[in-house]
Amino acid sequence: MSGVGVPHIPVLLDEVAAALHPAPGDVIVDATFGAGGYTRRLLATGATVHAFDRDPDAIAAGQRWAADQAEPPRLVLHPRRFSEMVASLADLGIARVDGVVMDIGVSSMQLDQAERGFAFAVDGPLDMRMGQTGESAADFLNTAAESTIADVLYQYGEERQSRRVARAIVAARPLSTTGELAAVVRRALGHKPGAPKDPATRSFQAIRIHINAELDELRAGLAAAETLLGEGGRLAVVSFHSLEDRIVKQFLREASGAVAGASRHMPATQAAFAPTFAAVSKGIRPSERELAANPRSRSATLRAATRTAAPARRAA
Repeated sequence: MSGVGVPHIPVLLDEVAAALHPAPGDVIVDATFGAGGYTRRLLATGATVHAFDRDPDAIAAGQRWAADQAEPPRLVLHPRRFSEMVASLADLGIARVDGVVMDIGVSSMQLDQAERGFAFAVDGPLDMRMGQTGESAADFLNTAAESTIADVLYQYGEERQSRRVARAIVAARPLSTTGELAAVVRRALGHKPGAPKDPATRSFQAIRIHINAELDELRAGLAAAETLLGEGGRLAVVSFHSLEDRIVKQFLREASGAVAGASRHMPATQAAFAPTFAAVSKGIRPSERELAANPRSRSATLRAATRTAAPARRAA
């Protein structure tokens, strides 16, 4: 998370394309447009792409690109959260799509812009808002109760010393820059220069997830994809840490009809509804070649599945 200056490279691009298997005329949702890496590959196959991003910078860049399209356009940009894809597509008369791809978390572009406040290698304002509106990280850290901050650090960053870090943050208030926050966390945890992982990484992840309600957005987005995908439609989700991957894995386990047993000694039980997804893949990780070319892909996991004809389990 602390690296900057790395160009945007779409993660697991070949594997995502293989999972979606796009064909000319397909309608596919790129739920996390970013720099458009997946979208470019999908458009090259002849598919139409509806691209979502809550970040106005990503949409602005995409609009410059989309302006060069022939008519009718095969790239349609939606400046909205991907959890809103059902309503946004319904406005255009679209009720079913052939594929949905989601690349969860912060983008390389956001990480590399110091003024966005997502990373700490270069000092910048303590912001972290993907949509650039609402409560910032500074707003939260400078006003929230110590116990609330500790809960966020523990739940979303899996920081075992969350209370110590929260206490240090409250004592150092007000905080206004990423450098100030990183220094506070490092002092609280006893940072050793040269250690393989900066101890501030977990806290930055936790605060970012909280500010952007990322896990709730992921759950809502998965439900929306289940609603939108037609029979035979493909879902591909790339996640970057265990909290995200756990949600995706559980969603697909339940949607495919296998519900975990009460213990490891009991077999999985069948759900009471018709499975909405089949052909669920195991987690796909980057190859050694990709890791060498793009170190940021090291924590990525792709999970994919195919939509059945069964009705969605709940309204998105």
